[in-house]
Amino acid sequence: MPNKQISAAAAAELVRDGDTVTTSGFVGIGVPEELLVALETRFVETAHPRDLTLFFAAGQGDGKDRGLNRLGHEGLLARVIGGHWGLIPKVAALATAGKIAAYNLPQGVISHLYRDIAAGRPGTLSRVGLGTFVDPRLEGGKINDVTHDEIVSVMEVGGAEHLFYRALPVHVALLRGTSADPAGNISMEREALVIDNLAQAMAAKNSGGVVIVQVERMVARHGLNPRDVVIPGALVDAVVVAAPENHHQTFATPYSHAFSGQFRVEADTVPEMPLTPRKVIARRAAFELPINGVVNLGIGMPEGVAAVAGEEKLLPHLTLTAEPGVIGGQPASGLDFGAAVNTDAIVPQSAQFDFYDGGGLDIAVLGMAQVDARGNVNVSRFGPKLAGAGGFINISQNARAVVFAGTFTSVGLDLAVSEAGVEIRSEGRVTKFVEAVEQVTFSGPLAAAAGKKVLYVTERAVFRLRPEGVELVEIAPGIDLERDVLAHMAFAPEMAPEIAEMDARLFAEGPMGLRVDLLHLDLDDRVALSADKAQLFLNFEKMRVRAPGDVNKVRARVEAVCAPLGHRVDVVANYDGARIDEEVEDAWVAMVQQMEDRFYGTVTRYSGSAFMRMKLGAAFAREVRPHVFETATEARAFLSAARGGSFL
Repeated sequence: MPNKQISAAAAAELVRDGDTVTTSGFVGIGVPEELLVALETRFVETAHPRDLTLFFAAGQGDGKDRGLNRLGHEGLLARVIGGHWGLIPKVAALATAGKIAAYNLPQGVISHLYRDIAAGRPGTLSRVGLGTFVDPRLEGGKINDVTHDEIVSVMEVGGAEHLFYRALPVHVALLRGTSADPAGNISMEREALVIDNLAQAMAAKNSGGVVIVQVERMVARHGLNPRDVVIPGALVDAVVVAAPENHHQTFATPYSHAFSGQFRVEADTVPEMPLTPRKVIARRAAFELPINGVVNLGIGMPEGVAAVAGEEKLLPHLTLTAEPGVIGGQPASGLDFGAAVNTDAIVPQSAQFDFYDGGGLDIAVLGMAQVDARGNVNVSRFGPKLAGAGGFINISQNARAVVFAGTFTSVGLDLAVSEAGVEIRSEGRVTKFVEAVEQVTFSGPLAAAAGKKVLYVTERAVFRLRPEGVELVEIAPGIDLERDVLAHMAFAPEMAPEIAEMDARLFAEGPMGLRVDLLHLDLDDRVALSADKAQLFLNFEKMRVRAPGDVNKVRARVEAVCAPLGHRVDVVANYDGARIDEEVEDAWVAMVQQMEDRFYGTVTRYSGSAFMRMKLGAAFAREVRPHVFETATEARAFLSAARGGSFL
């Protein structure tokens, strides 16, 4: 068997003019830097190869010179099809200047295209991208006016609209692993991710192309455990051993045993976030975290949610994920983003997007740069600035619930946070709540039509998506509605029947006790029996009921208290500040009906919220005779007057 090891310069010679080249990597992880350096050097010295098509899923760069920025030379590239552009400004500049044909497609779609190209399919059929700028009825994913070919089309399958993303042959795959034997078998034991390496290698091989893999070391022939081999040697044409400086684990970390899963780290080693507007936003988003749920956190502002979850001791009750294939553990940030510590598993990126696209995410917390009255969100394009969508479209379109997180305005914004709330020292010069987003990366109307739960969380106000559009539901203490919110919106939002004040704990130092709230650890205190065992007090004040499990916990606690009594009890229920989500409203009412049938005598309820009284009255009217008062005094007075009676 031949020895497939060659020099980086010799590898660069294998790339021909006009080739379609795919590269591995996610941000600064798994990027074949040695091969990109060699390719750039050859072009600078010889003006070849020329007119390449660059085809990549995730952004690979440091926002400056490394990664795909090395290919940002006029003449080297003729066309680029990519998922995320924000970290490759040198290539993005060619696209926005119209010097290359350029497309921005969803990261997960490109990841799946690798598999479909490998399998010889004509393309990828998906609902991902409908209603966004990728939809050919809007922009078709085209970045500039010199991009003419239609590579996305609309198809109807099974009575539903889909987008068809056309496949293309891959001539060269520039990939990266850890170890190689002379036959070209590749392992990835020191890499933070496996990404799409196998699918990309198969796509190139089955297109008649060349597969070149950068590694950090060679081992003896047959020296790798076959179960550790990620890319079989049969798919690999050449192996290049990289210089250490071009094979860092991430662009921020030369090597971490924790990122490769060799060791675990103590959870309390994660630094606590300072009390800033960023933390306020992350905390408010964390209120939506589903216990035992699967979560995706985007880059930037949403990264803080992981730190808050750690501080609140919630990480053992969540499965955090990241789109390149991380399942479990705690995600890293910055140029380490995509890596994670204490993970449960690392899977291929395409498999992760299978799970995401199928609705596996319970919630996603993502950034937002622009929001309009219809609930559309833009994170991908702002005038000449090209960020790209990355996995945002896959994730936001298919997660069961989405929280968009970001400051209310930007550029020059100066805020102070204290127990009194938020003080605006200097307002931001850029408005985020605009009349119409510059590019639709998330379709509000499609999400509303599907009944998706969507929140827009800022440091001073919280909005939700309703069929009518964006609705204001919460405002921070210290904030004036007209001066600090409405005056800085290009549209008038819908107004909730009652605008709540954001939880005071968001603005205070120290842990919030969110674990108690979300796990309902205080139910023993919330369900209490009087000394004479004649009255039951249900304190649902500020309780959030979001899932069937929450309803079952209340049912179980009431049963535990009432079942041994052998007689009915009169009930006073406090619903002040309580929230019962629409999705579980019927289950809550059914549970209350069951408890009344089995255990209750006279029942009174009270809430200081007129909207909650109306909502409870309407809900209970269907099954339970409603008596919802404004104060505890009124509720107890009614109970006293009706003592011994029953509504059943």
